Amino acid sequence: MMRTWQLVLTCTAVWLTVGPSPGRAEEPPLPNLQHPHAPRWPEGVTPERLSDPAEAARVAEWLAQQYPEPRPEAVRMLIAILRGSRLMGNDGWFGPAQSRFDWAWLLNCHRLPADTAEITADQFKSKKAFFDHLDRNGDGKIKAEDLDWSERQPYVIQWQFVQRWARRLDRDGDGLISPEEWQEFYQRIARNKEGGIRVADLRAALIPRGRSSLEPGDAPSVPVLVRGLYAQEIGAMNPGPALGEPAPDFTLRTPDGSRSITLSSYRKDRPLVLCFGNFTCGPFRSLYPEVEAVYERHREHADFLMIYVREAHPEDGWKMISNERQGVAVAQPKLYEERVSVCQQFCKKLQPRMTVVVDELDDRVGGTYSGMPARLYVLDRLGRIAYKSGRGPFGFKPWEMEQALIMACMEAEADQPR
Repeated sequence: MMRTWQLVLTCTAVWLTVGPSPGRAEEPPLPNLQHPHAPRWPEGVTPERLSDPAEAARVAEWLAQQYPEPRPEAVRMLIAILRGSRLMGNDGWFGPAQSRFDWAWLLNCHRLPADTAEITADQFKSKKAFFDHLDRNGDGKIKAEDLDWSERQPYVIQWQFVQRWARRLDRDGDGLISPEEWQEFYQRIARNKEGGIRVADLRAALIPRGRSSLEPGDAPSVPVLVRGLYAQEIGAMNPGPALGEPAPDFTLRTPDGSRSITLSSYRKDRPLVLCFGNFTCGPFRSLYPEVEAVYERHREHADFLMIYVREAHPEDGWKMISNERQGVAVAQPKLYEERVSVCQQFCKKLQPRMTVVVDELDDRVGGTYSGMPARLYVLDRLGRIAYKSGRGPFGFKPWEMEQALIMACMEAEADQPR
């Protein structure tokens, strides 16, 4: 009779060496396995086998042994996926923004002691509009908590709920809620009830039952997430430039092909905002109008550039039913011209006023900046990384970026490089 240890060794050998069943089509290989930041992959394992939780757990353990702490971002993300994480913004490769414009910087800018608890409007040394945006809770004083965008901060929790609710009301996915969408939402949950809707009706419509915050049909399988990671659709494997480093230069074309934009051609006496995003990322579409609003408020003293990158939810990848409902259904472009065409669809639907350029098909800029699926940067007047948002979608926070931009503008005005 075979002993337990012999059985374990035999099963392990079969797990690592068995190939596709006779007559069954082979799975396409994982892309980007030779990428310098791609996690190593166990011999003989295919993504489809990972739909078995036990198999996924074994691969996660193998990766944990191959990569001791501290692990690269892509490895952390892959292990989180394999272990069944809900990926809600505080695990995997998700994390907080990096910024040199914090409470300590603001106190130093005003030459105030490090133990100062607040800055009043009378003490503030710049525009009133800047003060109002830094004073997030509107109590007439800027405090450290006004600059805190961590996931457990009460304001951020409320902001995230509002964002999710807005996406459920925005039926056409253009980032705006029209009067017709308001009315349609009311009629949908009222169900011909007289006298209005109840709180319970509103709660049921805005907070769906179940573990996931995704809409029905949008939750992905483990194999889909694994393929999306290696295809760099759910995020770039490169961690991107670090805080304080010079921003990598690039040249890309506008969607109409009329201009080539070079990053280093921008003015050196004012900050620059870089916005990365794509059409099929629902949270990005929802929040992009807020980036445009920041652009309108600050374009007189800062520059803005959007870089269009690889699709996050193509029809041949992590397909979103909610995208199809909103008329956003495209395959992952295989040619540069196809990516340009999808970017033009984005421009038609979202109507960006800032300059937009399209990344090359090899993702040379989106990959370098870790810009997929969405990310925000603020470059200071010397072209250095002064603010780097967390990875999208969870780390994509236009209001957090705006606070960093305001302080970058204050620094440029005072000519006080740090």
